[in-house]
Amino acid sequence: MTNKTVLQGIGAAVAAYTLWGLLPVYWKALNGATATEILAHRMIWSLLFLLAVLAVRRQWQWVQVMRRQRRLRLTYLASATLLATNWGIYVWAVQMNRVVEASLGYFINPLVSIALGVLVLRERLRPAQWLAIAIAGAGVVWLTYSARALPWIALALALSFGFYGLLRKQTPLGSFEALTVETLWMFGPAALWLGWLAGNNGGIHHDVGLWLLLLSTGVVTAAPLLFFGAATQRIPLTTIGILQYLAPTLQLLLGVVVYGEPFSTAQLIGFGVIWTALAIYTADSLLAARRYRATLTQPAAD
Repeated sequence: MTNKTVLQGIGAAVAAYTLWGLLPVYWKALNGATATEILAHRMIWSLLFLLAVLAVRRQWQWVQVMRRQRRLRLTYLASATLLATNWGIYVWAVQMNRVVEASLGYFINPLVSIALGVLVLRERLRPAQWLAIAIAGAGVVWLTYSARALPWIALALALSFGFYGLLRKQTPLGSFEALTVETLWMFGPAALWLGWLAGNNGGIHHDVGLWLLLLSTGVVTAAPLLFFGAATQRIPLTTIGILQYLAPTLQLLLGVVVYGEPFSTAQLIGFGVIWTALAIYTADSLLAARRYRATLTQPAAD
């Protein structure tokens, strides 16, 4: 792997996570539409854009796979439901000026994924990973205690995306093909919802700019995936694992600096505890990857 390839991979990963991190700006610009309406548009236009990309790439092998496997189709129905839940909650949170709490969900998500791997897939954790999960749990408990309320938006986002990742981990299709199947499942309900809104004098906007933004939700959804796919082919997953925190960091900064959401000392302590857990998890992952590479370079015994 050349230095040029690595730099291209890092650039692609940074582009992907930057776009995901700046999504609140886009959803704020769509304040003329409701969260459910935005979700429906996102499903429809994402599907059409994904189909166009797959047509250009001539990637249709997945169609035969889906036709033959009913269980796989049902698995993608479940993952589509989780994805729709995640997207809907996130857009609603942005519209309700809860960007800071939404960002917390994506900071917690990697640790939720680890916990699900242990509970569902029976994966074994290293001591440092157990420590990271325990510290993150303490951070959530502190945030709940200090606010006298469960940070349900963060937990709902982390859990829905965690279970979504768990299902996707057990399916064979690539990210683009899988998202196409998921949006295919959601196309009917999305179209029906928009039709119902139109029939009840809702969802009909006279702002051309708003319509263009709604039509562009497919591109906004798929563009980061293109960059992410390019990154995974060029750099190690450990590097991607570190860069993934760029997205929630940008979301947090947008919430506090740009949109003026409150960020108390108690929240700073809670976030700081969770960041400590993430630092431990990341450091442990890097050390484990280094040890694994070292075993690969050791000469074979005679």
